[in-house]
Amino acid sequence: MAMFKQFCALVTAVVASAMLLTVDGGSAAAQLPGVTSAPAAVAPAVPDPLGRQTPLGTITGFSAAVNDSDFLTAGRYLQRGGRTGQDVENIARDLNELLDRYFTQGINTLSTSPAGRVDDGLPLNRERVPLKIGARSVDLFLTRVPDPQTGQIWLVSSDTLAQVPSLIESPQVTLVERVMPATWVSRTLFDVSLAQWVLYAASIVIPLLLFWTLATAANALIRRRNPDLTRRALVSSWWKGVSWLLVLGFSLVAHLEFMPLLGFSLTFRYTYSRYALTAGVLVFALLVWRLMTVSFYHARLLALRRGRSDTRSLMLLGERVLKVLVVLSALLILLSLAGVDTSTALAGVGIFGVAVALGAQKSIENLLGGIFLLTDKALAVGDFCQISDRIGWIEDITLRSIRLRTKEQTLLSIPAGALAQGNIENFATRQKIPVETVLPLKYGATPDQLRSVLKGIRGLLDGHALVEKETSRIRLVNFGPKAIELELFAYLETSDAIRFMAEREDLLLAAATILESCGTGFASPDQFVSLSLDAPRQQPEPDPS
Repeated sequence: MAMFKQFCALVTAVVASAMLLTVDGGSAAAQLPGVTSAPAAVAPAVPDPLGRQTPLGTITGFSAAVNDSDFLTAGRYLQRGGRTGQDVENIARDLNELLDRYFTQGINTLSTSPAGRVDDGLPLNRERVPLKIGARSVDLFLTRVPDPQTGQIWLVSSDTLAQVPSLIESPQVTLVERVMPATWVSRTLFDVSLAQWVLYAASIVIPLLLFWTLATAANALIRRRNPDLTRRALVSSWWKGVSWLLVLGFSLVAHLEFMPLLGFSLTFRYTYSRYALTAGVLVFALLVWRLMTVSFYHARLLALRRGRSDTRSLMLLGERVLKVLVVLSALLILLSLAGVDTSTALAGVGIFGVAVALGAQKSIENLLGGIFLLTDKALAVGDFCQISDRIGWIEDITLRSIRLRTKEQTLLSIPAGALAQGNIENFATRQKIPVETVLPLKYGATPDQLRSVLKGIRGLLDGHALVEKETSRIRLVNFGPKAIELELFAYLETSDAIRFMAEREDLLLAAATILESCGTGFASPDQFVSLSLDAPRQQPEPDPS
């Protein structure tokens, strides 16, 4: 269809244009008359090598420098206020100890924006770092100052550094020191106390056991509350498909919530949180994937039971599209956790999309063709149909093509775009199948015999359970050159081809029995009509006498 091709080309052009405008929107707007492009933000000449352009970068960079005993670099994260040498080293050690012991929030609660948080009620050049020291809440502050080389950076403010000595002189007992034996706190393994290692292992094992027990109890409760065996089996299979991923997900969340209370260094917590969040993204993506798989599976079964095979195929296509979106979303989040600028990645995807949209018009045509076929309910998986000159069963409908299992048991792949423009005869949509044949009777049957045959076959049609009574007929239609022709026509109200052939066979055999009982039969294929004429008698010759 020419209109379908034009539509596919139009969609491709719109997608390409939209991506081009997204990638190069500013330059395009500048070329329009009367349109003034907004002034672009002036980026710093050189990105800060220490990562001080965000509050999170300042805190994590400072902690990493102190843990590496690089106090010269650690001092560059501080608004030193005239402090030098040993004073900077001492204040850096004390500040890092305060952060490790009393910063009990998640490391990712610190702002990753160069402007910091704008909704915390503080001036725009101030950022809060809350500490929990015993029963007391203390706020440390970062301040944003200009740097001649890298632009605006965040430093630990001088007033915060002034209160560090008083805070470190009155230490409070942490959770680890309060609940664990003193001997375990004093012993270390890889510079981490034995008490911290024990609580770390407990933060993994206990949530797993707890949520696994809850999942088992929930499964037992579901089975007990559903007396219907079919419904119970359905809910139980759905729950078993997702329960282990739910246990992993909730256990990981509980573990990450408990980690800040264990007193690990900020550097370790920051690195660990990135790996843990990566695992969390994978678990969540697998959970969503599994939920869609189980949900769509049961929805397709329900559609199949209700005879909606077209809806089943459309759900299969929708499931695949949604799973592709889940994978792409998970990849973008993982790239963001790995430190990749996703805006640059999206711009690259846009440029790549332009090339794909311009060079893959046939693929887009096939994609739209498959969607149109399913939304128009022209085909469904399992349908018996004829496409062009091939007959077979639809085995699969993908985003690109339709797979047809032919009567010869070969697998034929047909592009969906070409299929949307071709002729499709779907036999599975029939509610009734016609029986149409001509019964050739041999000459010699009397009119009474013909009436008996017609009456008997009409009674056969009227008494058959599957024959549609309103349209069935048996008629004497012709005295042909070789036979007397009776036309039999009837609809059998079934869509099952196998059952139709069996019922048609019984119907035709019953018609043959009626013919035989009426004293007539079928004409032979080579029978022909001959007229027998008497030969003229020879006249006697006249007597010459």
